[in-house]
Amino acid sequence: MREKSILLEARQIQLATDLIKLGARLQVLEANTELSRERLVRLYKEIKGVSPPKGMLPYSEDWFTSWQPNVHSSLFINIYNFICKHTNIRSIDAIIKSYKLYLEHIEINHLQRILSLTRAWTLVRFLESNVLCVIPCTKCNGNFIVHSLEIHSNHVCGLCNVPSRAGKTKKVTPSAATKMKQEYAA
Repeated sequence: MREKSILLEARQIQLATDLIKLGARLQVLEANTELSRERLVRLYKEIKGVSPPKGMLPYSEDWFTSWQPNVHSSLFINIYNFICKHTNIRSIDAIIKSYKLYLEHIEINHLQRILSLTRAWTLVRFLESNVLCVIPCTKCNGNFIVHSLEIHSNHVCGLCNVPSRAGKTKKVTPSAATKMKQEYAA
């Protein structure tokens, strides 16, 4: 009979804790830890004070290509790609570090958080399976997310070609940004 390593279990619990604090759904926890579903549910309840949301993850690749989500998703994936290229950090650890940097960026700039950790995790999976890809804009040379099967030769990003209804959403106030930081830093 093989003994379980206490250090490995502690690492798994710490990883699950970090993911829960960043807002990960139960499916993300199950995919990235070796802890049982029952333990993850108990840990989620202990940290958040409520049961984890039920149901399937509702995201499709089309969400990542609409205007505002595309800007935020592209920002996140550029951070993620930089971390993977210039460090030895990989997998879920790279997603966590990239997501924390994304949160810092939007807080500093008083932007509304559009991308959740679960969506960021899903985005990385879509990119790894070649459902989505990252290509440069022909005007600004920034890298943006697009569908892999689309024609990319003259891609102009949503920042260079802003849709007419863009920016009609409610802005985040500095106090709301501070509150958001406290929620995700805890």
